Amino acid sequence: MINQTPKWPVFVLGSVAVIWIVPLVGIIAMSIRPEGEIVNGWWTIEPFTFTLEAWREVWVNYPIGRAFLNSLAVASFATILPVLFAPAAAYAFHYLKFPFRRILLLILVNAFVVPNQVVIIPLFKLWREMGLIDTYWSVVIPFVGLSFAWSVLLVKNFLSNFPRSLIDAAQVDGCGHLRTYFFIVLPNTLTAMAAVGILQFMWTWNSLLLPMLFLRENATLPVMLSTISGTYEPNWDQRAVATIITSILPLIIFLFFQKYFSADGKNNSGSKG
Repeated sequence: MINQTPKWPVFVLGSVAVIWIVPLVGIIAMSIRPEGEIVNGWWTIEPFTFTLEAWREVWVNYPIGRAFLNSLAVASFATILPVLFAPAAAYAFHYLKFPFRRILLLILVNAFVVPNQVVIIPLFKLWREMGLIDTYWSVVIPFVGLSFAWSVLLVKNFLSNFPRSLIDAAQVDGCGHLRTYFFIVLPNTLTAMAAVGILQFMWTWNSLLLPMLFLRENATLPVMLSTISGTYEPNWDQRAVATIITSILPLIIFLFFQKYFSADGKNNSGSKG
């Protein structure tokens, strides 16, 4: 008897895909049409005038290029630091025994319940006294600190399925904790590090609150996007252009890491076989 695959998952996934794609099509359509044609809805076909005037106005009237570089710098620094240090901290919490380990881990877990808004006023006073206002470090340091807890826990949960026999074999061969970490554990945690990297990059790239408060001349793309709306006109066409520019890099990075995850999964399955 032939087993037939049910068709309802295809229908459900197709419906979800359409729901996600329709707003993207609308944003693209709004960016290449005059604002007068999209007032009654971007889905209206008549009249349809193709124009790149909104792209020119955004590029000329707003420092969108500099904002892109600012976002890239902030997101890169705020992503590299957790990716480098979170695996080491996760290894220490998972494999090492040191005083107050459980208490420190409990404090780390409790960091999840601290809202980001709570640290804004103390940080603003501190950065003003230290002269860090309108510098990259004024947002990079909070981004790294606020994300370090979940980054460590994510990698630690990944290490819970790591084969202990590899650690024991390395210790039998005379490897200390440093060599075991760098040569045994770290090369096998690339998937967890990639997950931390992509989640951290997406969060920091799209963040609005901290860059809006701490950055002035070095404004990021989300801050620039919030200023494009006019006083008396919504500027839907220009806002659509800024939205596309803001979203294109995270989309490319997500697609790149998605391929990396697939390749890593195939390699792991092949090694087990």
